[in-house]
Amino acid sequence: MSDRSDAAGPGRRLFAWLGVQPGERRSLLLSALLFCVLLASYYLLRPLRDELAVHAGTGQLAWTFTATFVVMLLAVPLFGWLLSRFPLARVLPGIYLFFAASLLAFAVLLALPGTVALAGPAFFVWVSVFNLGVVSVFWSLMSDLHSPQAAARLFGLIAAGGSVGAVAGPLLAIAVTAFLGRGFLLPASAVLLAVAAILLVGLRRHGEPQDAPQSLGGHPLQGVRAILRQPYLLGICGWLLLYSGTSTLLYFSQTEIVGQAIADRSERTQLFATMDLTVNALTLLGQILLTGRLLSRFGSGVGLAVLPLVSLGGFALLALSPTLAVIVGVQVVRRTTNFAFARPARETLFTVVGRDERFKAKNLIDTVVYRGGDALSGWLHSALQALGLAVAGIATVALPLAAAWLALSTGLGYSHRQRSRSPEESA
Repeated sequence: MSDRSDAAGPGRRLFAWLGVQPGERRSLLLSALLFCVLLASYYLLRPLRDELAVHAGTGQLAWTFTATFVVMLLAVPLFGWLLSRFPLARVLPGIYLFFAASLLAFAVLLALPGTVALAGPAFFVWVSVFNLGVVSVFWSLMSDLHSPQAAARLFGLIAAGGSVGAVAGPLLAIAVTAFLGRGFLLPASAVLLAVAAILLVGLRRHGEPQDAPQSLGGHPLQGVRAILRQPYLLGICGWLLLYSGTSTLLYFSQTEIVGQAIADRSERTQLFATMDLTVNALTLLGQILLTGRLLSRFGSGVGLAVLPLVSLGGFALLALSPTLAVIVGVQVVRRTTNFAFARPARETLFTVVGRDERFKAKNLIDTVVYRGGDALSGWLHSALQALGLAVAGIATVALPLAAAWLALSTGLGYSHRQRSRSPEESA
C-alpha cells in the first residue's frame, strides 16, 4: 500500500517514532478511522446485549450461543458465494449496509409491547453475528493490503483506531441510555455502519492493488477445503476455539455473578458500559505505545502467548475468589490483553496465506469456528453446572485449557515466522 502524495508535515516525527513509513500514512489513517467507526457502532449495542443476557439468565445462554453458531453456518456459504460471484468493492460495503438495515428492524421490534421475550434472544444472536461479521471483513481487507512486515508495525496502530471508537461507543451508550433510553442505541449504531461503508469504499480505492481481481471466483466452500488441507490454518482454528471456549466460560461466570450481585437492570447496563470504557481506554494506550514494538521485535508468537498467560492467572483467581470484584477485574485485564496484543498478533497470521484464504477461510474461522467454540463451551458449562460445579469449580476446569492454549500460541508463532521468511509460501 503506497501513498506518494503524502507530504512531510508536523506529524512526521510522530509517525517515524511509531514506525510508520511515509508512504503508509494516509492508508493508515483511513484504516484506523474505518475501524474506529465500526467498533463505535458495536459498542453502542454491547451493553444492551449483555443486559438482555443477564435478564434471560444462564439457562438460556447455551441455546442462544448454539443459535448463533447455526446462523453462522448458514451465513458462511452465502458469503463465499457472494465473494465468488461479485466484486469485493460491492460485497464488502454491502455487508455493512445490510447489518445497518437489520439493526433498524430490531429497533422497531424491541420497541413493540410484549416482544422482548422473543426479540431479545434474537437480538443477542444477531449482535453476535454482526460483531464477528463486520470485524472479520475489516481484518480480511487489512491482511490483503499489508505485507507481514508492515502488519507487525501497523496493525497495533490500526487496532488503536478501533479502540478510539470502542471508547466513544460506551460513552455514547451511557449518555443515550441516561437521556434518551435504550431504544435509541440501535438507530445510532446503524448510522455509524452506513458511514463505515462509505469509508470502506474510499479505503479500497486508495489501497487496492491495480491488478486485483473483480471477484475471487472459486467455490463458495473453498475456505473449508483450504482449512482441512493446511495444518497452519488448522492451528489457527485450534487457537480460536480455545480462546472462544475460555471466553465463554468467563462470560457465563460474569452473567451469573453480576445477576446475583446487582438486581437493577439499568445499573447492570451501566456496569457493562463502564467495563467496556475501562477496557478500551487501557487498550488504546497499549496499542499506541507497545503493540507495534512487541510484534516487530518478538514476533506474533509472543503476542499470542500473552493472553493465555493472563487467562491462567485469571482462572486461578476466580477459582479462589468468585466475587464481583474479581470477575470484573479479570474481564477487564483479559479483554485489554486480547485487544492490545493477541488480536493484532492473530490478524498478522493471515498475511502469509493466499488471497482466497484471507477472505474465505478467514471468514469461516472468524465466524463458524469462533461461534462453534462458543456453542461447545456453552453446553460444557451447562454440563459442569449439572454436575454440581459452581463458578470456582468451572474456573478450575478451565486451567488446563489455558495451558494447552499457551503451547499452541508458541507453535503458531514459529510457523508464522517460517512462512514470513519464505515468499513463495505466502503468495
